[in-house]
Amino acid sequence: MTSNPMKDVVKLPAGFGRLWSAQTVSSLGDGVTHAALPLLAVTLTRDPMALAVVTAAGTLPWLLFGVLGGALVDRWDRRRTMWGTDAARAALLAVLAAAAALDVLSIPLLAALAFLLALGGLFFDTAATAYLPDLLGRDPALLERANARLRGAQTAASGFAGPPAGSALLALGRSVPLLADAVSFALSALLVRSLPAVPRPAASARDSLLRQARAGASYVFQDRLLLGLALRPAVGNIAFLAVETVLALFARERLGVGAFGFGLLLTAEATGGLLGAGIASFLGRRLGTGTALTCTATVEGLAILGLASAPDPYVAGLALAVCGAGMGATMVLGPSLRQAIVPAHLMGRVASTSRMLAMCAAPFGAFLGGWLATTYDLRTPLYAAAGLLLTMTAVTATMTGNRRVEAALRNARPQAGPADQDPAGQIAVQTTSS
Repeated sequence: MTSNPMKDVVKLPAGFGRLWSAQTVSSLGDGVTHAALPLLAVTLTRDPMALAVVTAAGTLPWLLFGVLGGALVDRWDRRRTMWGTDAARAALLAVLAAAAALDVLSIPLLAALAFLLALGGLFFDTAATAYLPDLLGRDPALLERANARLRGAQTAASGFAGPPAGSALLALGRSVPLLADAVSFALSALLVRSLPAVPRPAASARDSLLRQARAGASYVFQDRLLLGLALRPAVGNIAFLAVETVLALFARERLGVGAFGFGLLLTAEATGGLLGAGIASFLGRRLGTGTALTCTATVEGLAILGLASAPDPYVAGLALAVCGAGMGATMVLGPSLRQAIVPAHLMGRVASTSRMLAMCAAPFGAFLGGWLATTYDLRTPLYAAAGLLLTMTAVTATMTGNRRVEAALRNARPQAGPADQDPAGQIAVQTTSS
């Protein structure tokens, strides 16, 4: 994707700063809870199946309601959906903090909370993805810059600062990290509430929610570019979950590192992710978005191949950092392109369909990694993941090439406006003053 150099100097609107602040604060709270919730569960039970229930509950909303959630977001006011969802999550965490303070926590309560928080995340993330292109006027260069900042802040807050803060706060009391996350969601809700209103889609009563959801999914599968953008994270999740399933055991038995060394390996990957998010816009301008996406996917595959053959933890750490950089850049370029080319009235459904495909693919990766490691060797899942990533890159290279990207951007420019119609002719865009 090419860009006008003059466009690159255009400042992001003031509203984006509030959105960035809201998501950064919320991500910090997410990191706190991500560390504290499993530790809280361990204080209640040592049964692995009970702990698995809490973990699984957090994945169910995307599997059960992913596409329908996107259809609802395309009916609702996106800004109101975001701040309402965060306010609800703040209330949920406050209730759980009270339960912890009164010593009435239980595994069913934690599982229910994990499910409801993830359901809130589904609506917030989908609404935020749909809101951003409207806020930025669907400008591809601005979308890349904005997503790079959002991705970098999310990685720093939830990956670096949040987990150790969650562990430290838990030492002060079981309710403390939950209260901290509740406060983060409340602050996020207040910031989002102050964002400017943008045009929102309005659903017609003539069309059912299920039919609208199906129209959004069909839009993805019938467009080769969007399908290519959706296949990469879906196949990538299979590969990365295969690696994640055996990585701790691989690090201990093949690389000879303990818990602290394993933490450093994960930090190396997160550091690479920050770097990749920072250089994503440069790569898009220099190579074109299509070629840049192919290059970053190739880098991910080669990095996992390097990890599989790593003779020591230093090479493994470098490989994970390189892989993280490729992933960080991909997760800026891909969503930015999707936001620039998808009509506003379909954005929620397209985003949720793509995310649901990725979430549904993840369990297959975990099973694949465990089976290959048990049947063959600990390095086998890593080699298989590398082969899968490189094969996926070859298959989708033409689907997301520069020429196809540029054609999609040209076609998208004249489509913005209040006359946009749903493929089924049932949804229009109206302006709200709320």
